[in-house]
Amino acid sequence: MVALLAKELEWIDVQYWFSIFNDWSLVYVILPFFVFELIRYTVLKRMTMDLIKDSIANAITFVAFVSIEYILGILAVTKLYFWVHEHVSLPHLPLNWITIICCILLADFAYYWDHRMMHRIGIGWATHAVHHSSPHFNMSVAYRFGPMDAIFPILFSIPIVMLGFDPILVLLSEVFVQVFQTLLHTEVIKKFPKPIEYIFNTPSHHRVHHGSNRQYWDKNYAGMLIIWDRMLGTFEPEVEEVRYGIDKPVDSTNPITIFLHGLQRLVKQMKKTEGIGNKLKLLIKPPGWEPK
Repeated sequence: MVALLAKELEWIDVQYWFSIFNDWSLVYVILPFFVFELIRYTVLKRMTMDLIKDSIANAITFVAFVSIEYILGILAVTKLYFWVHEHVSLPHLPLNWITIICCILLADFAYYWDHRMMHRIGIGWATHAVHHSSPHFNMSVAYRFGPMDAIFPILFSIPIVMLGFDPILVLLSEVFVQVFQTLLHTEVIKKFPKPIEYIFNTPSHHRVHHGSNRQYWDKNYAGMLIIWDRMLGTFEPEVEEVRYGIDKPVDSTNPITIFLHGLQRLVKQMKKTEGIGNKLKLLIKPPGWEPK
């Protein structure tokens, strides 16, 4: 078995399978499931114009996010990853099932810390609050991104490249974790059997993460494996009914307002805060921090 897993693979085969699980999942899972959710909303008489506008706004924020990511970052990031891989990494690792599985697990662990940081520092929350600001919870919310959501993961991905993993494999693994996350944004699935709920992140766990209920704040940061939260003290089960959104609602379905509201609020807070030092602290202190 070990010999089989350690057998070197061709890149064309690896990219093919990642394409099936990453790119094409939008066609055979996400869009059909979202249509099913819309039908469910209709049957339950929960379909409203606000929900429709919110879903459209989510799609528009995704287009804006991808545009910024491509124009300002994706090419530079790829070049940065390859430079690190060539100059400051450990010996390059072969491409086989063992390294692929390890890279995905490391990408998942990196996602946990990236996600946790986005919640725990002001500048991180200013962009990530966009994702949490919807009062609804469905597949479209998974595509509700803030303007800088692609920047912070770089800090946690570079160390994986430094370990000798191929930069393209690292990027593909990050996308794999993100696609897994997308599938968690639903109310249709209540709970899986206990062994699955114990090990993996599930819709139940991720509903908690999106909750504005006080006991649900800053919980369940996981991407694929909820064991990271269990190990690091940030796990919270779904008990009380989840109220979605943030503590200071946006109350808008205007995609521009949604996309920029977090940064606008941070800038306003910095303007009214006295002292250069305190202004800068707002960028790295937890959301809600104020100088004494």
